[in-house]
Amino acid sequence: MNSHEINYKLYGDDMQFVEIELDPGESTIAEAGAMMMMDQYIQMETIFGDGSEQTGGFMGKLFGAGKRLITGESLFMTLFTNSGNGIQHVSFASPYPGKIIPLDLSTLGHKIICQKDAFLCAAKGVSIGMEFSKKLGAGFFGGEGFILQKLEGDGLAFIHAGGTIIERELAPGELIKVDTGCLVAMTSDVNYNIEFVGGVKNSLFGGEGFFFATLSGPGKVWIQSLPFSKLADKVIAAMPPAKSNN
Repeated sequence: MNSHEINYKLYGDDMQFVEIELDPGESTIAEAGAMMMMDQYIQMETIFGDGSEQTGGFMGKLFGAGKRLITGESLFMTLFTNSGNGIQHVSFASPYPGKIIPLDLSTLGHKIICQKDAFLCAAKGVSIGMEFSKKLGAGFFGGEGFILQKLEGDGLAFIHAGGTIIERELAPGELIKVDTGCLVAMTSDVNYNIEFVGGVKNSLFGGEGFFFATLSGPGKVWIQSLPFSKLADKVIAAMPPAKSNN
């Protein structure tokens, strides 16, 4: 795998950004539009996919881009490379209030499963693909909790989540139930599924949605208190109705 070795520093509290330090020739990849600022000798390039298949010729590039298309993301990502002779910096900002979570994949089983919109940036060499659900039903009815990405490699990756973030270490056999929108990420050894809440009154009047994620250990889970979808729903609900021109 041999991802590029990068250093970083987090700034801020509720509206964070991460500053990536690149030695000459080192690169980082990011979602389009995530860049906040960069030093003079950072070279920016739009690439197919995540950059981890770039050595595989055209078919490798097409495969990498196709994985992202399935998850509903853009076919393209942005590669930032230090083309100078000294250390250079590039910074990436979180898209809404919350926290940026640094993940060292080499210490987390070389694989993290996360919500499709959680990924922010990573060292070049980290592979970003689709995580297929274990049950077909979860795919059609799981809502936010189904379309999951997997981050694989041995480098640093950064994900973003809303509100307050809790990292939960699950013991073997320990099970928790989480709102599908609140699930941010988990290690690959966590057993997960999407389940129906059950009961007509719970579904129609409970206000918690029709489905939740069940997560059982061992493994680590990251949970957010404020999914962007809930924030957007509150903002839309508070907006005044549009005035009629008649």
